[in-house]
Amino acid sequence: MYLYSMQQPVFQIFVYGSLRSGFHAPAFEYISRYFDLVSDAKVKGYLYDMGEFPAALPTDDEAYLIGELYRIKREEEFNWAIEQLDAYEGIHSEPEEGAIPYRRELATVITPNENEVAWIYWFNEPIKDQPIIPSGDMLEYLRQQKNKG
Repeated sequence: MYLYSMQQPVFQIFVYGSLRSGFHAPAFEYISRYFDLVSDAKVKGYLYDMGEFPAALPTDDEAYLIGELYRIKREEEFNWAIEQLDAYEGIHSEPEEGAIPYRRELATVITPNENEVAWIYWFNEPIKDQPIIPSGDMLEYLRQQKNKG
């Protein structure tokens, strides 16, 4: 499922939750400052409604996360920029800090034109008894939930 080369650095990130442009969250303002939108994209995975946030788990099944692919504007800023996103996602936090357990990995990203390799944040714990988001699209899911209420 994962394709990447250790010899070639990856300066792209795939986002499916609050980092997407449609959320208009403060975190997206950060993304747009350091990254350019490449295209809409998808990655094989399952998306879950965890209440206040979505969580994704990788899969080899024909299930997809819907999101966006971004590329860093200036490669020399990538390490600093990704460290800020890691902090936002709670990557280096201690469990007692109440951080959401994510891990950052490389994944194959499917764009309208070709497959790319990018970083993605996967949920780092098993998910039990949480509703799956069948469309894999958090924005669409939130619109549906709003229309129900």
